[in-house]
Amino acid sequence: MSTVTTPSGKHHDASGGVVDMLRRLLRMRETGLVLIILALFIAMSFASPYFLTWNNMRAMAMAFAVEGVVVVGMTILLISGGIDLSVGSVTALAMVIAGLLFLNGVDPWVASAMAIAACTAIGAAMGFFVTRVGLHHFIVSLAVMVIARGLCLLGTGGRPIGLYTLPPEFKFIGQGSIGVIPVVIIIFVVVVVVFDFLLRRTTMFRKVFYTGSNEKAAAYSGIRTKKVVFLTTTLCSALCGVAGIIYMARFGSAQPTFGLGMELNVIAAAVIGGASLSGGSGTIFGAILGTILLSVVSSSLALLDVSVYWQDIIRGSILLTAVTIDHYLNKRRD
Repeated sequence: MSTVTTPSGKHHDASGGVVDMLRRLLRMRETGLVLIILALFIAMSFASPYFLTWNNMRAMAMAFAVEGVVVVGMTILLISGGIDLSVGSVTALAMVIAGLLFLNGVDPWVASAMAIAACTAIGAAMGFFVTRVGLHHFIVSLAVMVIARGLCLLGTGGRPIGLYTLPPEFKFIGQGSIGVIPVVIIIFVVVVVVFDFLLRRTTMFRKVFYTGSNEKAAAYSGIRTKKVVFLTTTLCSALCGVAGIIYMARFGSAQPTFGLGMELNVIAAAVIGGASLSGGSGTIFGAILGTILLSVVSSSLALLDVSVYWQDIIRGSILLTAVTIDHYLNKRRD
């Protein structure tokens, strides 16, 4: 049996250290998700000859990449103890605002920046009602979900806006590729890496965990918890704006009904990945694995020709299972 001698002269069993590391790895939620995703890939490779094709893999990656940008914002908000039901409506509103501005002669890049700024302002307004007025995230975001969707329908008359004259360089962010890698995937990876680093390594984002774990204790220790909640709420809406612009560039249109039910997928992905509805826990990597899992499930159901009604039932059941597991784990932790 191999041993390692430390500078103090003590001997440690190297194989025991490897076993401990493997045990910690197996206890990680992300490890279980990776194994489930691999199992689904293996099963679907036998169930459908089209699953492992390049076109299906590319379509799956494009789908979860843009939604994954929203998942990043939702995960950080959930960690701080909040929740946002308006993500689908705000994403659609970003498309509508940018599309209408473009049709009225505004440069598409300027129009996009203005749309993202508008979404950021919506998040700031929600943060104000939560932190200053004292309303719950659930109620505020529910109201904004309805208002934002109403604005989408009002601005478009309920009809999609065709943006056929968008310049090729703008469409490139949604439709182009660098080599064989779609630009959408590159944007997604950059967003994930940046915010995962910030959440793990910076003092500012560590305050998000402290606030979500115990807001009163965090406030007593000197953390400005209301500021943390305000900023995470604003960030979530801002990332919705970014996702909306990418969708607009990808499809070359603005859909006022886009994003219906997106909040279900986004919250489910974050919770499946380990973000707690009670706040204080979660990782960006885990949430992205949850997004990939849901994307694989959706693609598998479509390839197996499962009815869209059953797909909704299955997705809802997955969310209920994830929330139940989260509740059980919170009880054990308490």
